[in-house]
Amino acid sequence: MAERYLTLYERFGGGSSGGMPVEATLEDLSEALFCTTRNAKLILRKLEEEELIDWLPGLGRGNRSRIAFKADKERFLLQLAQSRAEKGDYKQAFELLQSFGEGTQAKPKFLEWLNGQFGYHKEEASDGISTSDTLRFPVYRPVTTLDPAQVNYSIDAHLMRQLFSRLLQFDEGISKIAPSIAHYWTSNPEATEWTFYLRKGVRFHNGHELTSRDVVFSLERLRGDTQNRWLLRGVQQIEMLGPRVLRVHLKQPNRIFDRYMCSNAASILPANLGGMEEEEFWQLPIGTGPFRMISQSSHCIELAAYTAYHEGRPYLDGVDVVVMPEECRDSAVEMPEMLHKGYSGNPLLEKHMENWQLLKKLCRGCTLLTWNLRRPGIQQSEAFRRAVRMILNTSDLVLELGGDRAMPAFGFRPEGSQSRSADPLLPERVKTALRESHYDGSVIRFTAHENFEEDARWIVERLGQWGIHIDLKIVSWAEASVCSTPLHDEDLKIHSFILPEDEVCEIEAYEHGDSVFKSYLDDELLNWINGRIDEALSADTEVLRRQHLKVIEEHLRDEASVVFLHHRELRTYLHPTIRGVSLNALGWIDFKDIWLEKLD
Repeated sequence: MAERYLTLYERFGGGSSGGMPVEATLEDLSEALFCTTRNAKLILRKLEEEELIDWLPGLGRGNRSRIAFKADKERFLLQLAQSRAEKGDYKQAFELLQSFGEGTQAKPKFLEWLNGQFGYHKEEASDGISTSDTLRFPVYRPVTTLDPAQVNYSIDAHLMRQLFSRLLQFDEGISKIAPSIAHYWTSNPEATEWTFYLRKGVRFHNGHELTSRDVVFSLERLRGDTQNRWLLRGVQQIEMLGPRVLRVHLKQPNRIFDRYMCSNAASILPANLGGMEEEEFWQLPIGTGPFRMISQSSHCIELAAYTAYHEGRPYLDGVDVVVMPEECRDSAVEMPEMLHKGYSGNPLLEKHMENWQLLKKLCRGCTLLTWNLRRPGIQQSEAFRRAVRMILNTSDLVLELGGDRAMPAFGFRPEGSQSRSADPLLPERVKTALRESHYDGSVIRFTAHENFEEDARWIVERLGQWGIHIDLKIVSWAEASVCSTPLHDEDLKIHSFILPEDEVCEIEAYEHGDSVFKSYLDDELLNWINGRIDEALSADTEVLRRQHLKVIEEHLRDEASVVFLHHRELRTYLHPTIRGVSLNALGWIDFKDIWLEKLD
């Protein structure tokens, strides 16, 4: 009904009626509302009941009907958009402003209001003592899962770090494994038996004390039909030796199994999910992390500090993660009171934040192309794949597109790419490779998430210059989350991944059940990769492990099964009052470390 009011106002109010009646026939109204005159009468009656209009029907020959609009359009539209946003329907809020906001200040006022909804909020008691410190910030993609056994995306992993703990944790600052739920751990000389000794007094959010029974349940559950069962691929038996001691027996050596136990997928859940069914448990999951979940909906996740957290209570009392539609990213003001995440490139935003703290970090990972070797087509020709790699000069891509593309990629890690430069394009070599491939002009099916649309269109244009025909399909986040595994009719996909914990995450890129590599590379190549991974896990030193994993990366690059594109720069702008913060390996700030110095 509110939208119908705005539709009629747009058509007949003219923005200048000042509440005075204007002429309008029933036929005119029904045409504007795309309905019959009978339905138009019903709508007018409803609008009158809501005291939005006065309808003055013309009586007698020559007397035209009139309509008076009682609610100011700008104020009404602003309140309507705000009410939609408060209910979590940000997409409709922006659509209303786009449809009806012309000639008003409704959208700027809405963005100003929205800005005030985010950031740091301090509630104080009557004596001036702070009673609650809350961080509220937007994200622009939905949370896919909070189940560690299924985790794949960084935003999901980051939230899991707030809710759950693991046996061990990786301290990125000093590149060492540190205790967490386990205060001590050891392995036999062959690295086939790992024993973990648990802390006393670690409690779940429901108050129950954690024991080895919970750990065994969580690891056995992970070994089932889950996307992250790769983490326990070599496990033969998980043995409970006592209430706070357990031992994991492996079929073959894994000298970094303790690093495996730092992974988000190895988060510890209560045994038997605390007596709940799966669906019920994941509505408000229970862990031992620094925050507990108190509410969850499609548009907001509300976290509260867990005061009994075994590593010390967080300073923040609460965190509200507001999930906004990705298509709202460009419309939203994106500069809340204390936090702006991502590369801006907007001079107005950067001017606003010129006195803010800027945290910059080169993303440990890369954006790349992967060919679907499970599908017949020209991509089965190594010569053709090499031709494409030569044509796509990554230095040109970074230079021309800019933004958060920090440097060309020649491998997974930026440190390995810094010492290399792109080879100059040699047209004769490209022509030779295309002739060897017997490319006949067939169409390449290319899929890209909308986050990579700019890169994808650059790639299509560059390949088109060489007569390579591309059918590009851009998919939204919603489409990608419905079908997260690669589509069977794709020949080529652009994607990216992060390696927050170095070699373990590199192994995950190959073995995760939902990875592009696992879905696109053929079985022979995947079996060869698994063999190299097993050799790496058996190696005595990090240098030897790195060499084994480097062989896989070089093989994929040399055969052009993948084409490395670029490394991104992560940027987070922080309000000057924030303290105790740095970007973690996932490119996020850990909520438990934040404290806020309010100067006013």
